[in-house]
Amino acid sequence: MGQFEDMDSFVRIVDAGSISQAAQRQGVVKSAMSRRLMDLETRLGVQLLNRTTRTSSLTEAGRLYYDRAVQILAEVEEINAATTCSKLSLSGSLKISAPLSFGLQHLSPAITAFATQHPDLGIHMDFNDRQVDLVAEGFDIAIRIANLKDSSLMARKIAPVRLLLCASPAYLARKGTPKEPNDLKQHDILQYSNTDDITWRFISPEGQMQSVNLPAKMTANNGDFLKDAALAGQGIILSPTFIIWRDLREGRLVPLLNDHHFPGLSVFAVYPQTRHLPQKVRSLIDFLKSHFGGEPYWDEAW
Repeated sequence: MGQFEDMDSFVRIVDAGSISQAAQRQGVVKSAMSRRLMDLETRLGVQLLNRTTRTSSLTEAGRLYYDRAVQILAEVEEINAATTCSKLSLSGSLKISAPLSFGLQHLSPAITAFATQHPDLGIHMDFNDRQVDLVAEGFDIAIRIANLKDSSLMARKIAPVRLLLCASPAYLARKGTPKEPNDLKQHDILQYSNTDDITWRFISPEGQMQSVNLPAKMTANNGDFLKDAALAGQGIILSPTFIIWRDLREGRLVPLLNDHHFPGLSVFAVYPQTRHLPQKVRSLIDFLKSHFGGEPYWDEAW
C-alpha cells in the first residue's frame, strides 16, 4: 500500500470520526485501516491522531496534514475526471438522502434514468424529511430544499423552488378568501412542522417584507399530507409548487394572495467540503442539473 492510499485512508478516518467507522464504510477490517494509519505516521515520523479506545482527535501536525491531504486528493480527483470520458459507466455504490415528497414525485424518475445509464452503480436511497448528518451517516450526497446557511457543506443549486399559498374551493366557500396577509389570522392554517418558525413571510406588491405569526390548526412533517388535508377542506397551506402543481392545474386548489410573493427556496445537492468529490457524485449532480435545468416543469404546467 503506497503513501497516496495511506493518505486517502487517513482522510477517510478523520471524516468518519473513527478507524472502525472508516473501515466499515470501506468494507475492510479495522486492523487493515489501522495499519494504513500507522504506516503513514511511521513514514512521516509524527503522530497524526491522538487515539483512545473510543475516540480520536487530530494532533496539530495531523490537522495541517489533513488540510493539505484533502486538497491533494481533490486535485487528483479533478485530474482523473478531466481525463476520463464522462459517459463511461460508473461503478461502486452511491448513498443518497432526499426529502420524501420531492424525492418520490420528481427525483425518483431522474435517479432511475441515471441508474439506467450506469448499470454497474449501486444506488441506495433514503427518503426522509429530516436533515441527515452526511459524514456521520455515510451519505455521499443529500438533496435538500432550503436556503442553505451551513458553511460546513458544499452545495450546488439544482432547481428553484416557488412557494404558494392555496386552499380548496370548498374551504374558501365556507370560510371566505383572504385579501391580505393579516386576514390569515382568521383562517385555519396547515403548517409544516419540520421547522420551529411559525411565521409566514410575504413580499408585498410594493416590495416590502411582511410577516404574520400564525398558530396552526394542523401540523405535519410531510408536504403531501398537508396537501391532502387542504384538498379535504381543512385549511390553508403554504406549499412548494412541486407538490401542488397538478392540483393547481386541475383547479382542486386555488392560489391565494396572488399579488404577494414568498421568499423562494432552492433544490440543492450538498456534500461535505472535507471530502474529495468522487466522479460518481459529480456525474449525478451534473445529471440532475441538466434534468431539472431552466424553469421547472412543475411551474410550466399551470
